[in-house]
Amino acid sequence: MRIALAQIKSGTDPSANLELVEDYSRRAADAGAAMVLFPEATMCRFGVSLKPVAEPLDGPWASGVRAVAERYGIVVVAGMFCPSDDGRVTNTLVATGRGVDAHYHKIHLYDAFGFTESRSVAPGFDPVVITVDGVGVGLTTCYDVRFPEQFVELAQRGAQVLTVHASWGSGPGKLDQWTLLARARAIDATSVVAAVGQAYPGDEVAAVGPTGVGGSLVCSPTGDVLAAAGDDPRLLVVDVDLDSVETVRDTVAVLRNRTEFARLR
Repeated sequence: MRIALAQIKSGTDPSANLELVEDYSRRAADAGAAMVLFPEATMCRFGVSLKPVAEPLDGPWASGVRAVAERYGIVVVAGMFCPSDDGRVTNTLVATGRGVDAHYHKIHLYDAFGFTESRSVAPGFDPVVITVDGVGVGLTTCYDVRFPEQFVELAQRGAQVLTVHASWGSGPGKLDQWTLLARARAIDATSVVAAVGQAYPGDEVAAVGPTGVGGSLVCSPTGDVLAAAGDDPRLLVVDVDLDSVETVRDTVAVLRNRTEFARLR
């Protein structure tokens, strides 16, 4: 399965960011990718009020993403913000194209490192697995990567590829943590992990919040890094071996062994 990771640098104008979705989706489709992954906050970067830019899933921005996916015949997964019933917004992934029409609201909110996402963002509650060309793909967002049980649950629901869409905060050791966590989650779930982040926006923008450090990567089910990006905008195109997922799951049977242990409890 060929996938593409669009490590972009979102700004504060959703229309301009939708143009980035168009450009990178076209390039991914031209490269033969079945799916292109965009970061968290593709619609609008963090560091500004999100409520004024939030739109429903049938609004113009998500509809624009659907049109792009249809135009290029590719599955597009991109981060946006939707209004929540309680006056906050949801941190949402929209997934569309090639028969896919789904969304995921981020479950684990980033109340850490001095940032309180729950102040303005309402949590989701439901794990989501989509099917791309017959392959189960589990969706996660940023801080979710610190919670291995979510990745195991997605694998147990049939996902072979697990995606992480992030706008990772900068700071000492943060890029190393991002890489380590992605590799660890691949090992936990014996799955391919495709982790796409925002490119580094420069020191001035980075100071306003978690706006990206780059470092997008794809990991094998044994945690090996198959491909990785630097900190600049880039389209990373990777062929992933899905047969290796089943081979590793037979050899390192942590998913099966975990189920057996659960019965003992």
